[in-house]
Amino acid sequence: MAQAHHIIIVGGGAAGLELATRLGNKLGKKHLADITLIDSSRTHIWKPLLHEIAAGTLDSSEDELEYLAQARWNHFRYRLGRVVGLDRERKEVLLAPTLSDEGEEIIPERRFGYDTLVFAVGSLSNDFGIPGVQEHCLFLDSTEQAERFQKNLLNSMLRAHTQGRPIKQGQLDVAIVGAGATGVELAAQLHHVTRLVSAYGLDTIDPAEDIRLHVIEAGPNILPALPPRLSNAAMHELHRLGVTVHVNQRVVEIQEDGIVTAAGVTIPAAIKVWAAGIKAPEFLKNIAGLETNRVDQLVVKRNLQCTRDENIFAIGDCAACPMDELGNNVPPRAQAAHQQASTLFKTLARRLKGKPPLDYTYRDFGSLVAMGRYSTVGNLMGGLAGSMMISGFIARFVYLALYKVHQAALYGWPRALLITLLHFLRKGIDPQVKLH
Repeated sequence: MAQAHHIIIVGGGAAGLELATRLGNKLGKKHLADITLIDSSRTHIWKPLLHEIAAGTLDSSEDELEYLAQARWNHFRYRLGRVVGLDRERKEVLLAPTLSDEGEEIIPERRFGYDTLVFAVGSLSNDFGIPGVQEHCLFLDSTEQAERFQKNLLNSMLRAHTQGRPIKQGQLDVAIVGAGATGVELAAQLHHVTRLVSAYGLDTIDPAEDIRLHVIEAGPNILPALPPRLSNAAMHELHRLGVTVHVNQRVVEIQEDGIVTAAGVTIPAAIKVWAAGIKAPEFLKNIAGLETNRVDQLVVKRNLQCTRDENIFAIGDCAACPMDELGNNVPPRAQAAHQQASTLFKTLARRLKGKPPLDYTYRDFGSLVAMGRYSTVGNLMGGLAGSMMISGFIARFVYLALYKVHQAALYGWPRALLITLLHFLRKGIDPQVKLH
């Protein structure tokens, strides 16, 4: 009996997990193909929620999904591990040994053979080689990093509350480098959270006087990838919240007690967050001779196939996919990853029948920026109306609906709606902010 076609998906982010789930239910359930998902984490969190975990307004344990359970329910295999190599001749991926927190080997080095390989490993923050970033900045690329930030912030406030002396200038200040969606949303959330934590008993801290929030952007506008109307609305909201926004300030060095810009300005801050720019994980750089660009993304054709190997595909932030005839690539956004997963799902089903892959066409449905409990602003694209700017309750509803679509892709709509109901009920008994 011929062995089933083996599809390996590396990366369990939004795109990779949605693809594995759909392929498992379409092909794995009927034994038309074997589907394997490989990820270095045991659980999945929707990446746009990381700023809420960092702020403490979302407990990751409530919204995370366990890969082993998802695989069991949806007819694919999950393998814990970190891919460190690729053998294209033997069609195998190489996984590094998995170690415990104490350094003990849990799982040895392994190799997995594939017929079709998909990279969906997302992206990381790009430090551009600026001195001090790795040593002094926190990042928000993973759940672990977001939780580390949350604990760092809470510990800093507890220390200040009990130190028995006046709070020094900059002791509780937070500086966020990068005014993209992550940086702007985090700043707005932190305004809310610092006031909540103070209200829960840390009353020696006056958030308005003792905690200054900074957002630093090298360009002339925040949210530079979005329409000016949306950028201006978000800027107005940040100013209203008392967040200091520094535009046209290119960071040249990160020091232990502050941030230095090219204009000679030093912004004091004890807690520094790097949220500027993206790059693909470094292990992809020229991996096994595949074509990559200057930020280590795999270069793919319109059909999401790698340019140098028809058996390897890439989707999401780790893929440099052409968008138009001007040489522009598809932007690294959650909606693009979701769309690419849908297109590749159809392509891989066709591939088993010997049919050619489908081309992917990016569709911009607009952008939304959630600024904590205070506001949500955005624009919707499409149809005869063109671009329509929205804000307030409608924008917040649409923003939450995007997450529900992701949950529905993983669980189905009945379970996604049940999860929403349970989350709503828990809000009445849990603190508004995580306090541990």
